[in-house]
Amino acid sequence: MSEQGVRERAGGEPVPCRIVVCRDCCCGSPKVPGVDHAAQTARLRAAAPVRISDCLDVCDQANVVVVQPSAAGRAAGARPVWLGLVNDADATEDIVTWVRAGGPGVAPRPDILDLYAFTPPRRRTDP
Repeated sequence: MSEQGVRERAGGEPVPCRIVVCRDCCCGSPKVPGVDHAAQTARLRAAAPVRISDCLDVCDQANVVVVQPSAAGRAAGARPVWLGLVNDADATEDIVTWVRAGGPGVAPRPDILDLYAFTPPRRRTDP
């Protein structure tokens, strides 16, 4: 295995950022009017692999997009970045641009995305 073996796919390509898009009870629904949810998902998918998630339990932040770092970003210590209220095409484009530049841990987060970033609440696990 090469020195970068952990950071590469089988074909030698770098492992990209991954994006999780919430699409359940609030996000991706008519409860957030004026958003073409399908177009938003397709645009994000053009930049990185996208996984559609059920409710992420932060409905007050709908539409929620989580940018997970690439292998290189994780190696640099990056953690997933949660973005909320991603309800316009400009915000989606800002995410696409950042992900294509390398995303968390590789490329600095554009200042404009600070407006959308939030820390998700810890999930409670009852015994």
